[in-house]
Amino acid sequence: MKTLSNHAPVKGHLPVLLPVRRVLLSDIPLQDRLFNVWTAAALLLAFVAAAVGPSFAQAEAAPARSIAAILLEWTPSLALAFGFNVLISIFAMAIGTVMGVGLGILQVSPTAAVRKTAWVVTQFFRNSPWLVLLFYCILLIPFKVSLFGVSVPFPGWIKAVIGLSLPVMAYMSEFMRGAILSIPTGQWESASSLGFSRGQTMREIILPQTVKRVLPPWMNLYAVLTMATPLVSIVGVNEVMSVTRAALSAEGRVDLLIPMYLYILCWFFIYCYPISALTSRLERRFAVKL
Repeated sequence: MKTLSNHAPVKGHLPVLLPVRRVLLSDIPLQDRLFNVWTAAALLLAFVAAAVGPSFAQAEAAPARSIAAILLEWTPSLALAFGFNVLISIFAMAIGTVMGVGLGILQVSPTAAVRKTAWVVTQFFRNSPWLVLLFYCILLIPFKVSLFGVSVPFPGWIKAVIGLSLPVMAYMSEFMRGAILSIPTGQWESASSLGFSRGQTMREIILPQTVKRVLPPWMNLYAVLTMATPLVSIVGVNEVMSVTRAALSAEGRVDLLIPMYLYILCWFFIYCYPISALTSRLERRFAVKL
């Protein structure tokens, strides 16, 4: 049997069976790494300078507590609210991922009725505005449900989690469908010749190979979901944007408006940018040489 040297393609081997090409961070040229880091830092600093400059100019006309002192005072409350945003994104991502994997498998079902129904559900939620789905969940899901004499409350944040999990489910369904269809059909035929049922083939052969195909877009979707969590403030959920508006109302200073929102923007950037960078690294690591 021929051996592979440096992961070079060998005639007679299926591309999907080639080993994963491991791309380490050290393999990326130093100048490219520095360029990406310095570019992100420069853009952030330029945005901060452009936004904060006018605010400090307005503050000079009306001496009061410094903007930095006000931001520092409100930081604990804002941090707690931002953690709630992260918690909502984690729950919505978990629920949407579980439902999306199942829906994506149904999209490749051999039964036409099941396949078409799964496709319709996927396309409906994939092409629906996230804010509209949030409003529907807030208005249609009752505040509490009585089961066998026991009342189960449904607070607003749980409704928001359900509303955000629906588009995540739809996108995850498409990721799974594409990943499953990207596996060469020869593997299905080989598994069938070895006596595997369709369920066994899916669980033991196909789905394990979809992980590296789905992981990078799944992480990107989580970053997008996290940045979309401020939408839940519109439907009455008390998260970081609600606390920000409360802080601005309590302080009553016009010059605080831009720095306060910029402060929150930086938090989201600091949280989401590493996810984006890690996604790019995983894409390179999981690349397969053909």
